[in-house]
Amino acid sequence: MLLELDNVSVSYGRIEALHGISLTVNEGEVVALIGANGAGKTTTMRAISGIRALSGGRITFAGEDISKLRADLRVVRGLCQSPEGRQIFPGMTVLENLDMGAYTRRDHAGIAADLERVLEMFPRLRERRKQPGGTLSGGEQQMLAVGRALMSRPKLLLLDEPSMGLAPMIIQQIFDIIVEINQQGTTVLLVEQNAQQALSRAHRAYVLETGRIVKEGTGQELLRDPSIKEAYLGVA
Repeated sequence: MLLELDNVSVSYGRIEALHGISLTVNEGEVVALIGANGAGKTTTMRAISGIRALSGGRITFAGEDISKLRADLRVVRGLCQSPEGRQIFPGMTVLENLDMGAYTRRDHAGIAADLERVLEMFPRLRERRKQPGGTLSGGEQQMLAVGRALMSRPKLLLLDEPSMGLAPMIIQQIFDIIVEINQQGTTVLLVEQNAQQALSRAHRAYVLETGRIVKEGTGQELLRDPSIKEAYLGVA
């Protein structure tokens, strides 16, 4: 088991956003976390990456309790997030943004090899490598955000709403790339409102509602679940 959340709670002041959730991610998997707006998906990601402190429970990564570990040290351990809203550096070039993803690393040959891998995976970024990130389209910025996260060479890649605000054709492309990243050996935890795309790619998935996990199963099981179809897939 690569990642385990055990009875994790997170509060914003007096408001509890996560109510004792438990989930696991095994090495080599794509695991999806789906739910409506306000369900607690992004809070879960922030708790895992160390941006949000826990009010209860424990997070274990690669056998180590990281519940109180600083966010930057979690990146060093191999846990990296591509955040909701992309959050690239708009004034920096594509290459400079990608370099920022490798800021914890000192293996220059490895960094160069990973840069080439990212540019092969995202040919648009190679074409635009000298352009400021802020001049890219939404889809290209999403590719840059994912590429930047990959530059840290993560054991677990956290993807928070990678399809948000993108055209259907670009969404398809982003999800195909997620599958490719996984097939190349990176474990993925995916938070996504587009349940159809997420569940069709995920090995396993969890459904989060108002800070609680209410269902879990394989991606295909949840795609066939009548209550999931009605709530998230628009099928009565």
